[in-house]
Amino acid sequence: MTSLTRRCLLSLAAALVPGAAFGHHGWGGYDTSKSFTVTGKIMKSAFENPHCEIEMEVDGKHWHFVLAPPSRMLARGITADMIAPGKTCTVFGYPHTGKPDEARIEYVILDGKRVELR
Repeated sequence: MTSLTRRCLLSLAAALVPGAAFGHHGWGGYDTSKSFTVTGKIMKSAFENPHCEIEMEVDGKHWHFVLAPPSRMLARGITADMIAPGKTCTVFGYPHTGKPDEARIEYVILDGKRVELR
């Protein structure tokens, strides 16, 4: 490999690394001083990376809840069927500071069992 080729490859790799760092968000956008708990029926769910998600309608408000990654959900005993649309779920979480319909979830209660997600 020539020196020029090596420098080009290194430059390309360096340019791609910051993009990968932004691929996963931090939790700084959620207000941990305003925790809340709600119960409702799951309208929509996704059991996929980077995080599982559910949508629920609670007291006339549509919510988008960010859960744990699928690997952590499975390690905690939660399967895709357990968060399927139509199931009832209780969530405890923190609202997003800039998205009024989104929250990060710390734990869920499914079938009477509390499961920590973090």
